[in-house]
Amino acid sequence: MPDLNHGDDTAAVNSLRSAVMRLSRRLKHQRVDESLSPTEMSVLGTLSLCGRATPGELARKEHVQPPSMTRIVALLEGKGLVRLEPHPEDRRQKVVTPTEQAETMLEESRRKRNAFLATLVEHLDEDEWAKLRAAAPVLEKLAHL
Repeated sequence: MPDLNHGDDTAAVNSLRSAVMRLSRRLKHQRVDESLSPTEMSVLGTLSLCGRATPGELARKEHVQPPSMTRIVALLEGKGLVRLEPHPEDRRQKVVTPTEQAETMLEESRRKRNAFLATLVEHLDEDEWAKLRAAAPVLEKLAHL
């Protein structure tokens, strides 16, 4: 557990925060479809991972209020990127499913962002690359806490 009263831990947390934010900003600029907001892309990414979800489930996963998610889903549906279908057990609810168009766009976006990261990684030496590979699962865990 980091001790934020200890200078080394404080510096490490600060450095991690700064680096993650800077890298995230740079990755956000590597988009395939400029008409989608980062939030819309995030929702599509979540749907791609889970397959389908209710707007309420998406709101919880994306840490937004349900009315905001309803608007986001409506925008994505209008762009042909998601389908709304009746919930199999609760007819009052809808289930959001990504379309093939969304999956294709997400795959292109992932390829572009992966290529961008690969060009950055080329500037690392073998030891730095090994450390980054080892840190990737830890960063993934932090991203999902």
